[in-house]
Amino acid sequence: MTIPAGLRRTVLRARRDTGFLAAGVLPHLALVPVWAWAATTTARTGDWLLTVPVSAALVLLGTPVLTAVQRARYRVLIGVDVPRLTPTAPERRTWASTARWLAAKRPWRRIGYHLLLGPLLALLELLVLAMAAACLAAVTACAWSWALPTAIRQDWPGLPARLPACAAAGLLLLCALPWTARAVARAEARLAAGLLGPSRAQRLQERVDQLAVSRTDLIEAVDAERRRIERDLHDGTQQRLVSLAVNLGLAMATRPDLSSDAREVIARAHLEAKEAIAELNDLVRGLHPAVLEDRGLDAALSGLAARTPLPVRLRVDLEERVAPRVESVAYFVISEALTNATKHAKAMRAEVMVRQVGEVLRVRVTDDGLGGADAAGTGLVGLAKRVGSLDGAFHVSSPAGGPTTITAELPCVR
Repeated sequence: MTIPAGLRRTVLRARRDTGFLAAGVLPHLALVPVWAWAATTTARTGDWLLTVPVSAALVLLGTPVLTAVQRARYRVLIGVDVPRLTPTAPERRTWASTARWLAAKRPWRRIGYHLLLGPLLALLELLVLAMAAACLAAVTACAWSWALPTAIRQDWPGLPARLPACAAAGLLLLCALPWTARAVARAEARLAAGLLGPSRAQRLQERVDQLAVSRTDLIEAVDAERRRIERDLHDGTQQRLVSLAVNLGLAMATRPDLSSDAREVIARAHLEAKEAIAELNDLVRGLHPAVLEDRGLDAALSGLAARTPLPVRLRVDLEERVAPRVESVAYFVISEALTNATKHAKAMRAEVMVRQVGEVLRVRVTDDGLGGADAAGTGLVGLAKRVGSLDGAFHVSSPAGGPTTITAELPCVR
């Protein structure tokens, strides 16, 4: 005889849920003797100065153990993982920091679960187990009733006539047992997740922290890839272009017998090679200049100001070097701002100020150009996104007629 797959799954699930409920009775009743002893002793002797501290100490010591037991029960028997609440321990042990750490761990919720809710859940579990036992007893009544002593059967003269009805009622309850046990198990799992695990706000905070770490890793990976591209361009493509320009120059210098048309073609190719080298140098500096990595933001901005075709007043006040990703974003913002001032704003001069205030790097670029810069434009939106990738703030002030001021505040915590 083949058992249908659906019936087999239902039976296995009912056995799993019933076993889960049976395993929870003793842990849920573990603290009942403690508060029962405290209540009876206090009522009998009236000496609560001893019973209350002792019972409170027992509850505080037993709560972590019972919580670990419950987590193991949920994980092993029904596959529900109750997250562990692990707030960061304070570096400096003071009364205030210890109190905040204990408050973050929310011990009163777990104490309430084991001390108050546990006995109620144990009662519900016992009812389900009693229902299961009654179902099995009723369904098998026709088989075990003949094993009863003769005196008992004589006391119940109508017992044989009642056995079929008893078996039918037990069969109906047995059919309802899987859904009852599953409903109780699900209710316990939800209560445990809310009281033994972190709250929704704490889970969201942990998720935000994880996303912040992932974003930081991604930014560092992108920055490392940018440096690799810059290195490859500098050591590979740039060297090939330089070699090409040198060879073309040598060809013009050492081959006087070339025709005028060939010499013109080589001269034009030589000029284009030099222009390509210059453009590549600008591209490499825009990606990540080598001086920024070697000597820091101050030296890189000094070189940028010297290359800018308008007078730039530069003021840099840094206590120490900030993180490389912060230096890269700050350099990019200043470089793009000066480029926009030169090409679009028709500015005559510009001022760049970089200052570290506490854990914030403040960058401000001001020019005396025409103003009217569109904050929703592609270039400024790109700058805002670069600053936003570090949780920074980006502001643009550009009234018609000028001046234009671009401000960025970057968190510079390493």
